[in-house]
Amino acid sequence: MWTELKAPSLAEMEAMAHEVFERLPASFRKLCGVIVRVDDFPTEEVLDEMGCESEFDLLGLFQGVGLPQQSFGDVARLPNMVWLYRRPILDYWAEHDESLGHIVRHVLIHEIGHHFGLSDDDMAAIEAKAE
Repeated sequence: MWTELKAPSLAEMEAMAHEVFERLPASFRKLCGVIVRVDDFPTEEVLDEMGCESEFDLLGLFQGVGLPQQSFGDVARLPNMVWLYRRPILDYWAEHDESLGHIVRHVLIHEIGHHFGLSDDDMAAIEAKAE
């Protein structure tokens, strides 16, 4: 029975991330204004910038300017993005007793939380509402 199971592809994990995003509270989603993307690993530049020792150290990343740092007169810039890294997430999943969907939701909420400047308690409350 296990011979048919496989890890989700990039496209499947991105679809999962978008499904998870759609289950977040509507008021939270409306304010987000972020693009969600999935890649196998962070780039070398990101790993260096974040001081990671391994390409498996980072499960996700918010890239952009968070709401607390934005001002009305800012010049247009690239859209804010949330990256989920498939291989580190799958590695984490293999080592912990959590569902893959729960891990993706947690990472997604945590990274979006950086956009808003939320505390860990705020993010935990949003995650509880999304279950």
